[in-house]
Amino acid sequence: MLALFKRFPPSLFYPVKAALTMLASCLLFRFLFPALGGLLYGYDIGATSCATISVESATLSGISWYDLSSLQIGLITSGSLYGALIGSVVAFSIADFIGRRRELILASVLYLVGALITALAPDFAVMVVGRFVFGIGIGLAMHAAPMYIAETAPTKIRGQLISLKEFFIVLGMVAGYGIGSLLVDIVAGWRYMYGASMPLAVVMGIGMWWLPSSPRWLLLRAIQGRGNMQELKDNAIYCLYRIRGPIIGDSAPELVNEILEELAYVGEEKQVSFREIFQGKCLKALIVGGGVVLFQQITGQPSVLYYAATILQSAGFSAASDATRVSILLGLLKLIMTGVAVLVVDRVGRRPLLLGGVSGMFVSLLLLGSYYLFLDDVPAAAVVGLLLYVGCYQVSFGPIGWLLISEIFPLRLRGRGLSMAVLVNFGANALVTLAFSPLVDLLGSGLLFYGFGVITLVALLFIFFIVPETKGLTLEEIEAKCL
Repeated sequence: MLALFKRFPPSLFYPVKAALTMLASCLLFRFLFPALGGLLYGYDIGATSCATISVESATLSGISWYDLSSLQIGLITSGSLYGALIGSVVAFSIADFIGRRRELILASVLYLVGALITALAPDFAVMVVGRFVFGIGIGLAMHAAPMYIAETAPTKIRGQLISLKEFFIVLGMVAGYGIGSLLVDIVAGWRYMYGASMPLAVVMGIGMWWLPSSPRWLLLRAIQGRGNMQELKDNAIYCLYRIRGPIIGDSAPELVNEILEELAYVGEEKQVSFREIFQGKCLKALIVGGGVVLFQQITGQPSVLYYAATILQSAGFSAASDATRVSILLGLLKLIMTGVAVLVVDRVGRRPLLLGGVSGMFVSLLLLGSYYLFLDDVPAAAVVGLLLYVGCYQVSFGPIGWLLISEIFPLRLRGRGLSMAVLVNFGANALVTLAFSPLVDLLGSGLLFYGFGVITLVALLFIFFIVPETKGLTLEEIEAKCL
């Protein structure tokens, strides 16, 4: 084989070598691996919607325990969500100890193990365990990925790179819907749906093993006395060269010194106590970050996401298959609008996107509520309201929520603060998803959407008066000027 390659002139391989060199030096390439954690999370959402159909089929499930109750189906659907809640709690304790990179490697291992257990599950109990393990991986990945990207990305494109994770979540959802729809008619197709995420988990783990540690995490350890200052400083410089590539030139040592000076100015030499999280700057960061991700969920997003097919059926798409197809189109719309947000977030800024997008959500919720109360003979009103809601959410709360919580917390609080914000996110998601059907029965769809509209109006006031603009500021400048 080697002799065969030697017969070709070396110039033949120059384009391949150049392409590989360009790929390795591409800044964006280095941030794809942490973003894969979001892709796997989104894929789980999309695939599970099809897997539950497969696992309940007497002819296609390939199992003898297919006759599941609504509670058991709910455990399969939400098992990963409850696992993510536990993962967020675990992250609170281990994030600053093991670092962002190792946390993402651990998340990839849990993704792999969880998918393997679920795909090979011999009975219902083992399947739920697999879903739970996979969910712990989700919690760790959603905690560490935005933090790693925020601490390593150049300031001018930090918003784009962190928002890329939200883009990957939506891309994963679309892929999950697509792959699930192809496998749903195959015997034991649900096993293949869950097993399909395993190769991506392996790629994510290998990629994070190849990437270096976060330089800011290394410097945090240095100023907290958890290692030799000079060795950690040199390692931080090396990691900056590895992450940024040739674009950073000879400025890495200067950038490390600037970060150290900023950290010393804001008093990073102390380790944060649990009590301090709820005091001073730490409390303000928690209010901003926790408030944004709380409103991200309680303004109705989980309800629209998980019940879009039901809404579309009520709006005139009588066949379930029609509603399912339109749900896939909604996923593509989410993908397109998230792509728009990724492209403009560092030019337009966080606050304008939030204020504009959430205002559009308010209008769409009023339209949806009015359809169910007054405009039931105009199904187009519900469809327009739904599309407007999805589009506006994806240019505002969708990507900006994760972006802000990765930027706003001070470095020595970032690990614990972000874990609390992620816990609020998944907790609110679970609560709204659980409460949606009972609230529909109690209030009716029209009043419920009006209720979401009122909450959205409160969210607008919160954004206008509380949320700062972080565009163009380094993480240390955000801590010094915005908190």
